[in-house]
Amino acid sequence: MDTRFNLFENEFAGRFAKRFAGMGMLMHESPLPKATQELVSLRASQINGCGHCIDMHVKEAAAAGESAVRLHLVAAWRESTVFTEAEQAALALAEEGTRLADAHDGVSDETWALVRKHYDDDQVAALICLVAMINAANRLAVITHQKGGSYEAGMFATAVAD
Repeated sequence: MDTRFNLFENEFAGRFAKRFAGMGMLMHESPLPKATQELVSLRASQINGCGHCIDMHVKEAAAAGESAVRLHLVAAWRESTVFTEAEQAALALAEEGTRLADAHDGVSDETWALVRKHYDDDQVAALICLVAMINAANRLAVITHQKGGSYEAGMFATAVAD
């Protein structure tokens, strides 16, 4: 499977991608813990089958000190003991927010209550925006057949700065 389209080589798509990447950098400045951001992004990317984003978020999380055990268990977070209650709430929101078509009500009241229990308003806002952003990024990469494997930690920040 070859890459279908390079978003950075097309003038319109390149302008869009730069703005989209800028929003991603804004997320990194949010009060939502960085580890939670990477775990949420990784889980949504796993659900969406986005190799490019899985590669990116595993490597960024590892470079920031995340343990291999936690990264390996993200896909089975409900059956593990290595995530805090707050992280579990964020991962539940990530899953339900990613699988909107699978549930009539979207995000359950139970998950919403857990998120509100563990995060303040600014963190909730960041979490909601993050789930929306990673799902959009996954769709861009999956539609264009971006592959995982070649990402190096820090590449995203370097690309945005250019």
